[in-house]
Amino acid sequence: LYFGALLLAWWLTAAAIGPDYFSYVNGILGSTLGLIVLFGFTWALLHHMMGGIRHFIWDTGRGLDIENVRFLSAMTGVVSVGGTCLIWALVYFDQ
Repeated sequence: LYFGALLLAWWLTAAAIGPDYFSYVNGILGSTLGLIVLFGFTWALLHHMMGGIRHFIWDTGRGLDIENVRFLSAMTGVVSVGGTCLIWALVYFDQ
């Protein structure tokens, strides 16, 4: 997430600097390797968010028995992977 935040700051800075540098940064992030890194960053963000929701549920005193702990942990992974694929599919098919 730290690395992805730096990439986001770099992209925003490039937008502020000017169109030539912004095109350069977009070219790097739009390359195959750049898209793979951005896909991983998307997954990391969603996985972190789902973990936060899981911990919020636990903070309310719910879902603390072992069956629910396992279920919520599994759903954190499932929803983060599914959400990442859904976001990227929407972006891809919107073009």
